[in-house]
Order: sequence, then C-alpha cells, then structure tokens
Amino acid sequence: MPVTAKTCPAPSRHLACTSVLASQFAACPSRRTFLKRSASVLLVSGVSSPLLTACGGGNLDSEQGETPRLASVENFRDVGGAAAGYPTVDGKQMRRGVFFRANVLTLSVADQTAMEKLGVASVYDLRTPGEIARTGDILPRGAVSQTLNVLGVRDFVAPAFDSAAAAAAFMESQARDYVTGSAQRASFGALLRQIADGAGVQLFHSSAGKDRAGWIAALLQSIANVPLDVIMQDYLLSNVYLAQAIRSQKATLRAQDGDALAAIQEPMLGVQEGFLQAGFDQVQASYGTMTRYLTQGLGVSESTIDSLRSQLVI
Repeated sequence: MPVTAKTCPAPSRHLACTSVLASQFAACPSRRTFLKRSASVLLVSGVSSPLLTACGGGNLDSEQGETPRLASVENFRDVGGAAAGYPTVDGKQMRRGVFFRANVLTLSVADQTAMEKLGVASVYDLRTPGEIARTGDILPRGAVSQTLNVLGVRDFVAPAFDSAAAAAAFMESQARDYVTGSAQRASFGALLRQIADGAGVQLFHSSAGKDRAGWIAALLQSIANVPLDVIMQDYLLSNVYLAQAIRSQKATLRAQDGDALAAIQEPMLGVQEGFLQAGFDQVQASYGTMTRYLTQGLGVSESTIDSLRSQLVI
C-alpha cells in the first residue's frame, strides 16, 4: 500500500509514517534471500559492511531540517533524508545537502532563489527530448544543466491499458528495464560517474521525480548502506509530495475520460512498493548482487563507488 496524503498528511511529518509502513516490511522473504545471497551489496575496497542486510531499519526523525518545500517543484527533496539524515546499517548516517532529487524544474522566482541558496551547481535532466520540449527547466542561476536520456527514446508515451493491474505491470516493467535496458544502464552509469566527480551540490530529476529519479535515489541510498525498508519508505514518499498534483491529474482524467478510464490510469500517477521491488528483484535475477549490477551492469568502478559513499555518508 503506498503512503498517501491520508496516512501522512504533511510532508514535514512524513517520517512519522515509519510505524505505518513498518508492518509492510515485517515479512519479506524474497528480499531477505536476495540480501543474504548478496552478503554485501558493496564488497569493494573500503566498503565492507553489509548493505540492506535486513528488512528492518533505524528510527527516523520527523523534521525536515533546512530542506525547503518548493511550491512549484513538489517532489524536490534531499536524497539524504531529513534532520540528521537517514541512518545506515553500520551505525552512520547519510550526509544531507549533497544530492537532491526533483520533478521537472518549473521554478517560481521564490523557489529559484531558495534552490540557489542551497548552492545547486549541477542539474541532470533524465527526461526524453520530447518531455523536455514540452516543459523546459528553469534553472537556478549559476547551475549547469546536462541531459541524460535514460529511456533512450524520442519521447515517453505510455500505451493504452485495459485495467489498473496492466498499468501497474507496465510500471514494474519500466523498473526492470532500468536493470536490463542498454540505454538505461548507460545513462544511469554515466550519471553515477559524473556526480561522483562533480563539484558542489548536485540535483537530478525526471518528469515527476518518482520513477527514474526514484531509482537513482535508491541506488545512492543503497551505496550509503541505508536499510531496505528506509529506502522503500523514501521511495513511497513521492505519493505524499505529489499528493496535490496526483489529485489534480485524477480530476483531469475523470473530466476527460470518465471515472473508469481514470481509475485504470491511476497507477501511473504515483508509486507503489511493487515498482521499486521489481527493480531490486531484477538486479537479483540479472546480476545476483547489487555490486555486480553497479560494476558490470552500469560500468561504475569500485573507486567511483567508494567516492560516492564518502560523499554520501558522515
């Protein structure tokens, strides 16, 4: 069950949802098997502690700290989490203020100023050329932008579905393609290498900031040794941050196509646990461990992984 605005009414209190979500991860044998088989997602030099070693995680603070809420970019947030940062399985915490994720940067003047105060130096746009042509970014002043067409196609156009289950299955297939697709692997690998070498605060985004951006955020949190349930909670928070936009999209779909067709399209508007899990399951099926996916699938060197982890973890 995705986190919704009803279960967690305000993003500033989103981490209070930990107790609600905990029951969802109380029993996850397939994930536990994957993680036991992996032993450590990052068995590389300098990274010896297990990653995602259990379904349980640490306690999370409920305050947002200094990360601003942007009215014009709803799904803007710190990859490192809130307050002191997400906990890691080895007793450390993620460093905040280094990497940010977002949906398309339709920045208002006020939000542009707020983002500039964070020192955002680089922006990575993960959308297709068609998506960019429809809605271009408004960049923070001084930031340099680069596009990485993750899907490797001219435009993203979802097919027609005959049921909500088919729409959800499509979203799961998209997540699996992040692991198996050549264009996806090339772009995700390039992004990880570039942000590892980048200077200053860096931001990556997709259209809604929930799927392509959500996968990269999950990879970075994995590299940081954040527990699986916390990674999943962070992924599901897109439903909270995008709650108003989702309601608006649903209302538009109902007005245009009727209630039945709007209900079929609904899985496309948010995220579900099964979407991210499909990606992790595909990592297991294709590579056995996250390490092999990062190094063999994405072409990211062990030294790059070390560099990322040093930036991600305090």
